[in-house]
Amino acid sequence: MAAAIGASLPIHEPLGNMVIDVGGGTSEMAVISMGGIVALQAVRIGGFDIDAAISNHLRRAHGVAVGERTAEEIKIAVGTAFRTDEEFKAEVRGRDLMSGLPRTVVLEPEELREAVDEPIMRIIGAAKQALAETPPELAQDLLEMGIHLVGGGGMLRGFDLRIEHETGVPVRLAEMPLETVVLGAGRCLESFDRLREMFLDRPRPSTQRRPYT
Repeated sequence: MAAAIGASLPIHEPLGNMVIDVGGGTSEMAVISMGGIVALQAVRIGGFDIDAAISNHLRRAHGVAVGERTAEEIKIAVGTAFRTDEEFKAEVRGRDLMSGLPRTVVLEPEELREAVDEPIMRIIGAAKQALAETPPELAQDLLEMGIHLVGGGGMLRGFDLRIEHETGVPVRLAEMPLETVVLGAGRCLESFDRLREMFLDRPRPSTQRRPYT
């Protein structure tokens, strides 16, 4: 909910809004309408798992060990979740597992995509489940409003295109993916009295359309 507020989505309107928040250790996706959550999924997969997938691939395929920070730097510099127009090879320096000496290997873009495919698909699988739980009336809205992608993990190049390709729903990366949740939490505190009801236990909002006047 904080991510949706931070992204300035019309969460109080009788429309379907979907947010996917890819954090470091978890990813959450929710469909929100009329101030309430209609469908919600969460998986313990995030940016750290993508880093670990890169590190594990280097060990298995090239026999080279790298640290967590190096794996993250590779992800940020040349990692992609979907084929893009700008792709680069990566020179990676690490420790050879056999000799213990420093060694440099070259990673191809397609190789990196395959390395991170498993955590990426688990996140997308949860998003598909949330879409499957969404009432048809709101699902129609999502085709127009799109899915809003936030969180540091969502900044992986081509992640939005990959989700769009797999779900058939347009995906928009938030203007400030890293700050969106924090901004939303701040707005909640500033307007807590007005937004209090959204955070209390209550039945899920009805998806029935309001009559036109």
